[in-house]
Amino acid sequence: MAPTSASVLTPRQRFAEDVRRDLDRPQKRLQPQYLYDALGSQLFEAICELPEYRITRAERGLLAANAGEMSAGLASPVTLVELGGGSGEKLALLIEPLVRSLRDVSVDLVDVSATAIALATRTLGRFPALPVTGHEATYEDGLGEAVAKRSGDDTILVAFLGSNIGNLDPAEARAFLGRVRSALRASDRLVLGADLVKPEADLVLAYDDPLGVTAAFNKNLLGRINRELGANFDLDQFAHRAVWNASASRVEMHLESLCDQSVSLPGANCQVLFAEGESIWTESSYKYNEDGIAEMGAAAGFARRDQWVDGEARFAVTAFDAV
Repeated sequence: MAPTSASVLTPRQRFAEDVRRDLDRPQKRLQPQYLYDALGSQLFEAICELPEYRITRAERGLLAANAGEMSAGLASPVTLVELGGGSGEKLALLIEPLVRSLRDVSVDLVDVSATAIALATRTLGRFPALPVTGHEATYEDGLGEAVAKRSGDDTILVAFLGSNIGNLDPAEARAFLGRVRSALRASDRLVLGADLVKPEADLVLAYDDPLGVTAAFNKNLLGRINRELGANFDLDQFAHRAVWNASASRVEMHLESLCDQSVSLPGANCQVLFAEGESIWTESSYKYNEDGIAEMGAAAGFARRDQWVDGEARFAVTAFDAV
């Protein structure tokens, strides 16, 4: 976080600065991490159960069938660090073979959402002897805090699931994985979940469901700005849009202004004008192919150990060794 004249920015100040900066861009944007306040986190958990959103079920299936292979050969003690994992249900599938085969296992949960950390911690209560530490932080800061605790020959297994890698553009994704690798030792491992390219109709439906849950999740970001920064967004004057950008291999989520309007954001010290049809780009979800995932890991300093693919849902989980 950037310093102020007296101290570092508070989370509220950082939120205000990011909102002001990003709404002043020619293509208005908002950072996807801010979708996950308490309500947003709950809405996302609901999205994961929608029949149109197959990512979570596909990943659960791959983890349930192959978690033992994903963690095979790791030397005890093991610290499992999950970056942005949500409810903890998928993480529990990774933990089960570890606690069966190793006596010394601990978990560090990293998420910007305190709600998500609390939910995952409750989920992992099914393992009563398992130490769980939460880090309400960005992925990199939280991973740094978790790694700083290691001593001796501790092994770290990083889980980056849910196709969260898809929220980063390809250059950012490669750079991010490179920084993850820099925090690890050669004995450590990364388990990465990534959604794969599939027919456009399936992709759009997954991000614009008939029940409108994804629309509510997206529009809640404007509600959060109203609540926390005193803005006067009229949520009824914005429409959720999901678009497949084939040339960039990504689904884009936008909030489109339905009229010419002006919005005041006192907490961000700005006023923003919208033309009818102008949009705020809130999230991207990049889709991969199997070889592209392996190549991205290799470029960051990882070697592909194995890869498991749900061919019907078109989703992959890949285990990488740090080399």
